[in-house]
Amino acid sequence: MEIQTATACSPDDAQRKPVITLQRPMEEKSTLRQVFVAEESPLMRYAYGLVGQRETAEDLVQEAFLRLHQHWDEVTNPRAWLFRSIRNLALNHLRDHKRETSIETGREWESPSPDPEQALGKLEAMGTLQLLVAELHEEDRQLIALKYHEGLKYDQISQRTGLSVSNVGYKLHHSLKHLADSLRRLGVESAEG
Repeated sequence: MEIQTATACSPDDAQRKPVITLQRPMEEKSTLRQVFVAEESPLMRYAYGLVGQRETAEDLVQEAFLRLHQHWDEVTNPRAWLFRSIRNLALNHLRDHKRETSIETGREWESPSPDPEQALGKLEAMGTLQLLVAELHEEDRQLIALKYHEGLKYDQISQRTGLSVSNVGYKLHHSLKHLADSLRRLGVESAEG
């Protein structure tokens, strides 16, 4: 912070009094390269969470950065602009390619009048959850897969893994709590996003 002093003279008072004005240095805008380095990975996770396809997520991120480059002088907050751009591009992609969605996520569009915002929120929540599960330890991922993909009960999981039934319950509880906390930190409060 820069401090400048000046003297002021009052018509009623012949004495000079110092006046202090504070000036903040102008914050310099990051370069496009700095923004790319800082935001590419979070944007990829976000885009993947929205569309559920790695290649499509990469295309959306690339398109968002191309658009940012075109509007660089107009954008004051590149990070927020990029996330909004990814969201809009994902909405457009999902709308234009809704017949191409996978069988698992295709159910989101089966209602007679789907709400694109609500469907996108669900897809975003599912994608974010998939990314968080992929970041878990292998043993925790296996337990979640046995419980929720294969529908096994704790005693069946215990037989498959060699863990005690109580240990299966304990590990699943803590894995699920960790996932819920991570989702909350990322701003996902419900299945609707």
